[in-house]
Amino acid sequence: MNYPQELNPTSNEIFRLSTDKSITVPKAMPRYKMWIGDTPEDDYGGKAFLDFGEPLFAELGILRSFQNIGWDGVWVDTYRKRFLIDWTIQKNVKLPEKIQSTFDEICAVGKSKSGCWDVFCWKSDDIVFAELKRHANDNIRNTQINWLEAALKCGLKPESFLVVEWTLV
Repeated sequence: MNYPQELNPTSNEIFRLSTDKSITVPKAMPRYKMWIGDTPEDDYGGKAFLDFGEPLFAELGILRSFQNIGWDGVWVDTYRKRFLIDWTIQKNVKLPEKIQSTFDEICAVGKSKSGCWDVFCWKSDDIVFAELKRHANDNIRNTQINWLEAALKCGLKPESFLVVEWTLV
C-alpha cells in the first residue's frame, strides 16, 4: 500500500474478531504539533487543532496527507452523519458511485453505519480506512471492530485498514 510518508506503518494492531480469530492491521504512530494561532469557533466539541500548515483536526490532516500523494477521500463524520473534505464548508460530499457502493455494502453486512473508521480514502482499486486515536486518550471501540469485520466479509484485506495513533509534541 502506498501510504503518505508520515503514515508509513511502524507497527501493527491486533484485533480479535467475533469469531475469536485475530487479524493484524498496520499501525502508524505520527507526531504532530498543536496549532498556535487563531482557530475557528467550531471545535467539534473540543477537538484539538493540529498544525498541518493550517489549523486542522487530525482527521482532516490525515486526509490531506493522503490527498497530497494522489488519493481521493473523505473524513467520515459519523457524529453528524456525513462525509467531509473540509470542515469549513460543512456540506456533505457525494462519493463516487463505486466507492459509495463499497461503503453501502459494508453498512449492510454490518447492519450499521456506526463504527466506520474516521478517514476513507481510495486510489485506483486501493481502499484505505484509517482510524485515528490520540495516544493515551482514545481506544478502539467495539463498533469499530464490528465495522472492520464487516468490511473483511465484503472482501477488503487487513492492508486496507490503518490505525493511526498520533501524539502531540
